[in-house]
Amino acid sequence: MAQPRVPGEDPATIELPCGEIVRPGEIDLGAREYVCAGGHRHAVVLDVHPPSRFFPESLVEVLREVVETDDEFDRFGTPHLMGIAMEEFPDSIVAHDASEDGSVGYAVCWIADFDARRLHEIVVELIVELMEHAVSHADDEGVASSFEAQMREFDVAAFVEEYRSVRDFEDERDRPL
Repeated sequence: MAQPRVPGEDPATIELPCGEIVRPGEIDLGAREYVCAGGHRHAVVLDVHPPSRFFPESLVEVLREVVETDDEFDRFGTPHLMGIAMEEFPDSIVAHDASEDGSVGYAVCWIADFDARRLHEIVVELIVELMEHAVSHADDEGVASSFEAQMREFDVAAFVEEYRSVRDFEDERDRPL
């Protein structure tokens, strides 16, 4: 998921979606957002962040059981979530491959053109769509109908608000639910 580079471009920098430049070492392992020199708030996701950043661990386990991966990762995780988000918003999220830079503590960094809360909502919306698609293929019409009814009542913004209030992302001792 590395960004293509122009020959001669400095590989030790990341061009943000807004056009500002940041050095990979400026992205702290605990960062959830980065405020660039232009004043824009950018969501930051690192490969070391668990998917429970977005969902309760119980849902992450269900996703890991039902989503088969066909890549170098042994199970569904944050890189897959960000891959889905990048597919939907290719011009709004940049990925930086830092796997050759042992000084930063992460291998991949994704930075979005929107803030962390909006990215959280997007990831939840995309997983709900993935689940709706999977359920639509169920042999049991009652299961599909029940799921569709539940999703009509599901408020993504309210879920994100509640989840973020329970999870204190600013606290270094924050733990998955």
